[in-house]
Amino acid sequence: MASRTKRAPSIQYELEEFAFKARLSVYGLAQEQQKAIRKKLLLHRLVFLARISPELADKQDLAGYWHRFFLSLQRYYQGEGVTGLLLLYPTYVVHTLEASSEVLYSILRDLRDMQAQQHRALVLEPKILVLSHNIPSRLFQQWSYKVLAVPSRHLGYDSSREEPIETITGECLAMLLKLGMHLLKYPKSPPNLPDAVLEEVPNLIIPQDTICHLLECRELLSPAQFLQVYDSPLNVVMDSERVWPVPGKVKLDAVSS
Repeated sequence: MASRTKRAPSIQYELEEFAFKARLSVYGLAQEQQKAIRKKLLLHRLVFLARISPELADKQDLAGYWHRFFLSLQRYYQGEGVTGLLLLYPTYVVHTLEASSEVLYSILRDLRDMQAQQHRALVLEPKILVLSHNIPSRLFQQWSYKVLAVPSRHLGYDSSREEPIETITGECLAMLLKLGMHLLKYPKSPPNLPDAVLEEVPNLIIPQDTICHLLECRELLSPAQFLQVYDSPLNVVMDSERVWPVPGKVKLDAVSS
């Protein structure tokens, strides 16, 4: 009996220690799973269009500005960098970006704040073509840019054969994604893409008249409009709040009067 009495506390302590370690192990495992899921869901893709400021003398200044801005965001958020493609037309830009949601929203806020600078703004009247959430993987392996050698004049968009905005944006997105697939053939290209890389696929370059038409579409949101909706509080009335009679004492004489 004495031996059983001496061993009981030891057995109880071992069981408690085992249970404590098991709880920590399960909690740690759950944390690792959540981190893995969160990391997977952090990747998003943004495509925006804009007009280049007529006061901008050298279009490569845009590439330099965004390159420095992306480096500063990478240092601030301590995460993976931005990948994508910047297409510089004579008067427009088409910018495809892949990054975390924090980075992309910072880029949208920078575009919004840039419009308040008026004559100092590098791009004007930006519009969001698409914002895709939780993309499975990066299509673009680095961030690169290209100044396109296309005529600065265009004939204008033929509104008589106008298609729904959803169709136009879908076609433009498909062209950009195919262009990203094409760039996978040149993994060691410099940030400033050589002419030969895009000369092979002229059919994957969005026409300027289409860009002009998209910038005039009211269906596409500007960064300011998008962020106003994104930053606004969401007021949802739950079914449980729809109660009758109203909580509290209801005075019959007030109702009858």
